[in-house]
Amino acid sequence: MELVDVEDAIRASWSAASCDPVDLAEWTPDMPARGQCGVTALVVQELLGGQLLLAEVRHADGSRQGVHYWNRLEGVEIDLTREQFVAGEVVQAPEVVPRPADLTAGRLYPQYRALADAVRSRLDGYLDP
Repeated sequence: MELVDVEDAIRASWSAASCDPVDLAEWTPDMPARGQCGVTALVVQELLGGQLLLAEVRHADGSRQGVHYWNRLEGVEIDLTREQFVAGEVVQAPEVVPRPADLTAGRLYPQYRALADAVRSRLDGYLDP
């Protein structure tokens, strides 16, 4: 499985159903990456391995906007959702975080499941249920 295949499947699978509820009001088909970072990073890691990265996002005035997740694969940072940020939203330095042991207990499990199922469908069942 190549990164380009995974990226194409993920980008084609983003939807309101896979969006973090915190960002749902700002999600549109014109800004499909908005609110998709956590679930996207988990699916990328599931398919390709690597590390999960997490960083705070700050507004230009220094106030906290939220957090952002992406991946590091073989020393290279892969961020499929970076374009979701608008002018004045600044992603801070990342830290490596562990993959949750039980995704079903997380608050974003329905969104993760929506994205993982859609990606699995596009990749001919490559993901485990």
